[in-house]
Amino acid sequence: MPADLLFTGGPVFTGTGRPLHGHAVAITAGRITAVVPDAEASALVGDLTRVVQLDGALLGPGFQDAHIHPVGGGVELLQCNLTEATDAADTVIRVRAYAAANPDEPWILGGGWSMDHYPGGAPVRALLDAAVPDRPVLLLSRDHHSTWANTAAIRLAGIDASTPDPADGRIEREADGAPAGTFHEGAGDLFDGVRPALDPELVYAGLLRAQRELLALGVTGWQDAMVGGGSGVVPDPLEAYRRALAEGELVVHVVGAQWWARDRGIEQVGEMAARREAIAALGHEDRLSLGTTKIMVDGVAENQTAAMLTPYRDVHGHDTHNHGLSFVDPELLQRYVTALDAEGFQVHFHALGDRAVREALDALDAARAANGDTDGRHHLAHLQVVEEAETARFAELGAVANLQALWATHEDQIDELTLPFLQDGAEARQYPFGDLVRHGARLAAGSDWPVSSADPMDAIHVAVNRVVPGHEAEPLGGAHQRLDLATAMAAYTSGSAYVNHRDHDTGYVREGYLANLVVLDPDPFSVPAEEIHRSTVTSTWVEGELVHHRND
Repeated sequence: MPADLLFTGGPVFTGTGRPLHGHAVAITAGRITAVVPDAEASALVGDLTRVVQLDGALLGPGFQDAHIHPVGGGVELLQCNLTEATDAADTVIRVRAYAAANPDEPWILGGGWSMDHYPGGAPVRALLDAAVPDRPVLLLSRDHHSTWANTAAIRLAGIDASTPDPADGRIEREADGAPAGTFHEGAGDLFDGVRPALDPELVYAGLLRAQRELLALGVTGWQDAMVGGGSGVVPDPLEAYRRALAEGELVVHVVGAQWWARDRGIEQVGEMAARREAIAALGHEDRLSLGTTKIMVDGVAENQTAAMLTPYRDVHGHDTHNHGLSFVDPELLQRYVTALDAEGFQVHFHALGDRAVREALDALDAARAANGDTDGRHHLAHLQVVEEAETARFAELGAVANLQALWATHEDQIDELTLPFLQDGAEARQYPFGDLVRHGARLAAGSDWPVSSADPMDAIHVAVNRVVPGHEAEPLGGAHQRLDLATAMAAYTSGSAYVNHRDHDTGYVREGYLANLVVLDPDPFSVPAEEIHRSTVTSTWVEGELVHHRND
């Protein structure tokens, strides 16, 4: 029968391996009905068939982001957005300009400042005081692991030299112990009692803005890495998703990872199960499901809260007593993960340091010993430092390596705030993607947006090159940690679909699968590796409907 839609005239990346050439893809009623040689395509064209001439561009499955914070990213675009600031002075200029343009806002909220713009990665309150002296200011760092506050916000929160560091964070201090202005990890929660709640209308607008931004990048599905948690600065997106679902505005497919509160216990398993069933009862699990739990095992290396097997060094190169933070006791982690696995939950770990990776894998080992193979498709995100001995355990335990490949390159934050404070040899263990592949690990990929760019092709370029475009640096960790293009593309399509338990109908260009597709020009497989970043999205399709076109 004639197709509704036919793509022809370009290579087809099916979700694995090298692209097919000389083939056409037919779509009927939102699903792929044929992948056939061009010679057979004319039989699928009728009077009402829309024929899309690719003109050499690549057709592939829509990207799926396996670790992202889209609603927070959308909200930040609508607040004081500092992601484009070029240095500390430019950041302050942007804060001052936002405050002047929004004189009626009682608090200045937003984020996106870069730690590498400030000595020690810690901006001081005096900079914000000069820009906004009359209103409280709270701004999240680009990586969302630190909060920058001015004096007005600090005073309102009642924080002073006598305020102790929380167990899961650290306050940067002046010589007399007074807060200097930067609050790492859980120390940012000290403002929870005074910061204003986010307007639900702003949160909803943030979701819709994020969806538009991501569809333009070819992202047709994602795993939201923080649902059911949040604060006045990082919103809980669940109600926004519910509303978008009810109003027919949720175009993409979303898996929500329910946030594990590290100051609570195993009672959360039952609460999460109830929330999962309540969403399932809405009858739209193809659009929104809550079968995943997100556990933060540790922090980040740039503020020395990533959990490491060896101690961090100080500015003089001497060992300290700091090995970073394990946010959940390893024995309790094993208990929690075993209970979640038994309840049918997937566990999505934030595991950045080598000790955190070991603790997460140990927890999966304990769960498997107790429950057997439950097809949880558990995954570890970030994986900045991984011991070589641990890489083989991913395949053994069925754990997926969830890569944020854009970070796997030399840049100021890693070169100035991370590598100088790690032990000798640590550079060779940064983001060991090649080792994971050689040991048989299954890969997925995500962006962690708004921590970094949400563009899959930016990340894929770095995964293949380990160098950002235009830079002459050596590949971070060595050339042997590079991925080939087909592997990197598969991680961002079929690999993430597997993690999202959506590989039965998305992530591939196959007959019977949903027509969630992206067109890339130029074909990234046709250009030199150092030019992959030139490949951009010309159109995005969800269930056979055009949802983004570059010229719109």
